[in-house]
Amino acid sequence: MTTTERSMDGTRTQRIAAACGAVIAVVAAAWGSGAFGGTPIAQAADGAFDADATLLAPATAAFGVWSLIYAGLLAFAAAQATPMLGTRERVRGVAWPLVGSMALNAAWIAAVQAGAVVVSVGILAGIVATLSVAAVRLTRTAPGSAVEALVVDVPTGLYLGWASVATVANVAAAGAWLLGTAPEAGTTAATGALAAVGLLAIAISRDLAVRPALAWATTATLAWGLAWIAAGRLAGAPADAVVGWAAALAAGAAVLSTAITTAAAGWRARRARRR
Repeated sequence: MTTTERSMDGTRTQRIAAACGAVIAVVAAAWGSGAFGGTPIAQAADGAFDADATLLAPATAAFGVWSLIYAGLLAFAAAQATPMLGTRERVRGVAWPLVGSMALNAAWIAAVQAGAVVVSVGILAGIVATLSVAAVRLTRTAPGSAVEALVVDVPTGLYLGWASVATVANVAAAGAWLLGTAPEAGTTAATGALAAVGLLAIAISRDLAVRPALAWATTATLAWGLAWIAAGRLAGAPADAVVGWAAALAAGAAVLSTAITTAAAGWRARRARRR
């Protein structure tokens, strides 16, 4: 088999895997929402992931972002099938990490359905790791078109930002489940975790700033999740003004840092082109 033939075969395999992964992710999501005999995530594992289970649980409305993420993953899978995008090295370079994240998402839903709360933390960490690999690879080369940025960079960023916030909430859920603590317990720990997320958001914005679509998509869902944690603590239960305002400040830091770093990266790029 020639090098060209092997490359074409690899591309075909990636396309099939991306399509299957996207379909599996959507079906698993439907199962996790209560379809096909599944238990809604909020009710699974004795309510460990409910919006009022811990101080770091986002309000219920936050989970509507999954529809956008799944739509993005389907768009990426479709893009893989087109000659214009599917053969680009940049797109192919993130195909397997994204497929891996889709498979892990289905595994996370299965773990939650089975009540394996601690196992779900490890799976979610794996999702963040695979998406981080994809994001780093995307920063190395600029997208070839606005369409590529829309169907590759944006879905990756949306998924990464939300998964990052979800990991923090998942760790809190696992801790409360293991220790049997009350939903309102742990103000100091929750505030510290949110401070760490704020610093992480600043670091992410710096590292992804060279690709604005990727950086802003990541920030959008990261700030979205934080904002709904704030809403849950300031206007819902369990109420905690300290945690609520800490989440709001972390969300603001994410947006502000992305605005600054992407503007600076754009200025440096324009300056470099003038030379």
